[in-house]
Amino acid sequence: MKTIVWDVDDTLNDLMRVWLEQWHLPRHRKVKARYADLKANPPHKLLGITGADYLNSYDKFRLSGVYAGMPPLTEAARWFKAKGHKYRHIALTSVPLSAAHKSAAWVFRHFGRWIRTFHVVPSDRKGSRAPLYDRSKADFIRRLDRCDVFVEDNPHNLAPVARLGVKCVLVPRPWNRAGGTIKDALSAI
Repeated sequence: MKTIVWDVDDTLNDLMRVWLEQWHLPRHRKVKARYADLKANPPHKLLGITGADYLNSYDKFRLSGVYAGMPPLTEAARWFKAKGHKYRHIALTSVPLSAAHKSAAWVFRHFGRWIRTFHVVPSDRKGSRAPLYDRSKADFIRRLDRCDVFVEDNPHNLAPVARLGVKCVLVPRPWNRAGGTIKDALSAI
């Protein structure tokens, strides 16, 4: 049975869209950006804020009830219901350790029927001290030595994994210019 490693945010859910529309824009009414305008990730420059302010806002959002209440991406939920039983699944995310428990809870609440393991490569945050086991998702996947497909929205994470000989699927988002639809991407699995 093949193993699929799934990124969580913006792959299994719509984190950036929900953060922007339900968290950031209501607090910054002068900002007129739309989700489709976010041609870079992180989008702080497009939103006229510092990188530190962006990360602080994103982290507060992750720890909020809004993140916990986010629905799964419709296309991902449909894919799992139709085909999830044919594969083994691993969640692999890059979040600050202070929010990893929220991400794990979200994954298991929505995809726990199929995803049985959750791994985090911690996002670097000022003042966070933790042992560094893996520098990247590719480092984790190399050490795992059992990944047939990697599904991710960030093309910078895909390139080093592809060099390991793993089939990579890029989930279309405004910042990655993948083209096609999310349904198309998932059908490539």
